[in-house]
Amino acid sequence: MEEGVRRWVVDISKWDPQPYEFSFALSLLPSQEHSSVTRFFKMEDRKRALISRMLQYALLYDLVKINKPFFSQHNFIIQRTSQAKPFLDLLDYDKLGLTFPNFNFNVSHHGDYVAIASEPLCLVGIDIVSFDMPQGETVAEFIQFFSSYFSTLEWENIVNAGTSNDVLIQFYRYWSLKEAYVKAMGSGLIEGLNKVEFSHTNWTNISATMDGKVMALWRFWLIELGERHCVSSSLTFIWFITYILQH
Repeated sequence: MEEGVRRWVVDISKWDPQPYEFSFALSLLPSQEHSSVTRFFKMEDRKRALISRMLQYALLYDLVKINKPFFSQHNFIIQRTSQAKPFLDLLDYDKLGLTFPNFNFNVSHHGDYVAIASEPLCLVGIDIVSFDMPQGETVAEFIQFFSSYFSTLEWENIVNAGTSNDVLIQFYRYWSLKEAYVKAMGSGLIEGLNKVEFSHTNWTNISATMDGKVMALWRFWLIELGERHCVSSSLTFIWFITYILQH
């Protein structure tokens, strides 16, 4: 795999840690990260948060090939934007000797899975969804709230997918792609997502248009994960092209 490119997915469904095991795993993270895990009440949410944070640090350990004491010595901390996209502080970036011009990474967790993706040049986004059945409302009532985020064609494909279960799965797949796009941009904004329209062939050869224009500098993928989960990733060459033109 190309230097700086990583795609990792962890299945946490079989991990049922004892309290001391969970505490030990948490202790491996910088103390500043602990509250981001313990703020959750439910253990399932804590597990997802913990593995998400551990994957981020494991990714960087793997890339720079150095041990934990070095990180501790330099107070190595992963920062987050106002929209919660993780990034490495520029001072730490320089100290660690990373040479990737636009190294960035993104994480996602939902249901039984936690995933991380990184790129040395291109902007990357990743999103996992679990096809959870809505509680206390029908599938039609649940998805209706999100209708404004889809194009007319996408919405027709969703509501005409078949059974309620088919409709729900179709909805989540489109939603996952849109989330991966937003997360790559790092904007956190979902307004105007109906202008981004996805096309596919049985969820392969995925492409997108914005206001009817092909998004030629973007690539999208969707992969099924285990039972009733999928992961989507997005990649844009916008930053890469800008870098090449400037050099």
